[in-house]
Amino acid sequence: MKLPAKSAVITLVLALCFSCSTKENNSGYSKAISLTKHLLDSIRIAQRIPGIDAAVAIDGKIVWSEGFGYADLEHEVKVIPGVTRFRIGSVSKPLTSAAMGKLIDEGKIDLNASVYDYLPDFPRKKYPITIKQISGHIGGIRHYRGNEFLMNKRFNSVTSSLSIFQNDSLLFEPGSDYRYSSYGFNLLSAVVEKASGESFLPYIHRVVFSALDMQSTCPDLNDSIIVHRTSFYQLDSLNNVINAPSVDNSYKWAGGGFLSTTTDLIKFGEAHMQPGFLSESTLKVFTTSQVLTSGDSTSYGVGWRTYRHDGLSGYGHTGGSVGGITAFRIYPHQKMVLVLLSNSSNTSYGDSGDKIAKWFLHEN
Repeated sequence: MKLPAKSAVITLVLALCFSCSTKENNSGYSKAISLTKHLLDSIRIAQRIPGIDAAVAIDGKIVWSEGFGYADLEHEVKVIPGVTRFRIGSVSKPLTSAAMGKLIDEGKIDLNASVYDYLPDFPRKKYPITIKQISGHIGGIRHYRGNEFLMNKRFNSVTSSLSIFQNDSLLFEPGSDYRYSSYGFNLLSAVVEKASGESFLPYIHRVVFSALDMQSTCPDLNDSIIVHRTSFYQLDSLNNVINAPSVDNSYKWAGGGFLSTTTDLIKFGEAHMQPGFLSESTLKVFTTSQVLTSGDSTSYGVGWRTYRHDGLSGYGHTGGSVGGITAFRIYPHQKMVLVLLSNSSNTSYGDSGDKIAKWFLHEN
């Protein structure tokens, strides 16, 4: 529904509010910070985004973290940098891959094994499918159809969510093509359950979130009160800010159902900067592009996109949610992590990530 009448006043305040709170731990980046603040606030105002949170870490330290605008327009709650929880969409996929990676390092999951080795009851397809193919979007599992992205139905288990797509045919012979699939990660979370002997949500909380002190990362339970969770917005056909429709992300925890903060994602990024949390071999496989049978690179490893642009290379992910868009990048050679979070479905960061990275790297 459209925001209340007082939203016009709030929108004016939103446009005038340059930034809501700042945490700067290194004054040596003053020029990069100034350029980034201007860029992100210009995007926020131009695209009528209620709130953005952003952070940059270099060499293991957050050098800049800032919130812009509002987490809740109606109650005039400002974004608190590093504290406000946003929907991170498909950035949930690297989190799921981390949980799977722990099982790989323990010898409980073989990336090259068939999915049927773990889930013998999953409906048989025309071709065999490996765990690695599914995790790189080359397994032929379909993505959302119709209004499935807006689903508002509760699924009480990972296994029950497989019913959405499990009887559909593969889109192609695994390994022959790349087609992005969030549902593939539903399947991977079922594999994690089978291999770990534990339900997916408590398992990922224990071995990833708790292990990395990611205290604010959690499933987006829409029937629960979650402190510091932002409200969710979108634009209508007249470019007015309205509330995003209610959705229940229980049908896709592994592929797009988590909430997080810039602070937690920086911690997660730092843990994937070098071996330690995961073994060297697992981290390398995860962050190396898979290759199709044709020999073409997919620019996607195991739960991670790979990036190479204008002299910078790294890995990360983007995330599109109902009421939130995320950009998350790791540049391991420069020891940099960059996180951008918003609470609008209509956010477009464009090439902001590349610009911000260069500004921070070139200043010092």
